[in-house]
Amino acid sequence: MKHFSLLIISIIILSASFSQKKYTLPTAPNIKELKFLGEYDVPHNMKFMSTTIGGLSGIDYDSEKNLYYAISDDRCDLAPARFYTLKIAATSKGIDTVIFTNVTSFLQSDGIVYPNSKQLPYHTPDPEALRYNPTTNQMIWTSEGEREVGIFKNVLENPAITTITPTGKYIDTFPLPPQLLMHKEEIGPRKNGVFEGIAFANDYKDAFVSVEEPLYQDGERADTQDVNPVIRILKYDLLTKKNTAQYAYKLEPVAHSAIPFGFKINGVSDILGAANDKLLVMERSFSTGRMACTIKIFEADLSKATNIKDYPSLLENKNYTTAKKRLILNMDNLKRYVDNVEGMTFGPTLPNGHKTLITIVDNNFNIFETTQVFAFEVIEN
Repeated sequence: MKHFSLLIISIIILSASFSQKKYTLPTAPNIKELKFLGEYDVPHNMKFMSTTIGGLSGIDYDSEKNLYYAISDDRCDLAPARFYTLKIAATSKGIDTVIFTNVTSFLQSDGIVYPNSKQLPYHTPDPEALRYNPTTNQMIWTSEGEREVGIFKNVLENPAITTITPTGKYIDTFPLPPQLLMHKEEIGPRKNGVFEGIAFANDYKDAFVSVEEPLYQDGERADTQDVNPVIRILKYDLLTKKNTAQYAYKLEPVAHSAIPFGFKINGVSDILGAANDKLLVMERSFSTGRMACTIKIFEADLSKATNIKDYPSLLENKNYTTAKKRLILNMDNLKRYVDNVEGMTFGPTLPNGHKTLITIVDNNFNIFETTQVFAFEVIEN
């Protein structure tokens, strides 16, 4: 009887090992060029399944189902926090169609949708990035939280990294390192400048999460002059959910002066795994007085960057090496209008064997902005 039980257990383990499909993360460690293929514009604030399509600030590709998932940064004002499922027909000739097929609400741990800022500002998310993990059939999404400090009201909502099922059901959240906690004082993350990007690495064993703008204790925000703005890229072990490393990445200066004097920004709007120690990093620069954004995509090599996880402040400890970066694409060179691009993903492979890169625009639900989808051919050395 004992031998029979051991035999049954062995068969179950063997069957499970054969049934688990191994997934290899799509990579592109030696990109030479991103060749523009085409653009598709989604109708402004298009209605779909009782929601308004817009604010698409992150996108990911499910190669098995040939579907895309795009997160909306609507703070539950027009509809509950959500992501869309869509089909993008991208070929070497461009993008033929973009079809939305489903919308899924993010659920809290109690199974209820998130509140908007009028209902409960202390728990209203600010969704920004989304990735699908085929090895677990789960998704990871980020919220920037909120930092609203005033005389009559203080809202301090920490940023969040959350795992969910494809149906939006809450699974778990990742613990945050102390540097990423919101404070009333000027320490920690800035308002609306936190987790904008997620990237998988090491065949879905690790994940990187990028901070959009420098933390208060790490230095100044980007300006038109080089003020050494440095953001952090966090590395997580997906099995333990522990923050194992942090790396410094230096931002470019803001591309254009604000006209008249006003708002200007340059920050990291998304990241994408290019190899185990390399990321594609998207920097988005905007200044009032012009509608177009300057979008640059860099390759960032983290292999020789210092692990700054235990550095409370980069202003107080300047003994570190930043990630090495190399410019791959400046969308200004496309000689066309480029809006607020905030998401990117590798798409399907072309007949010539080259990967595609798909990017998407967050239109901020603004009538003067356009939800653009761009397709590029990835040409490697």
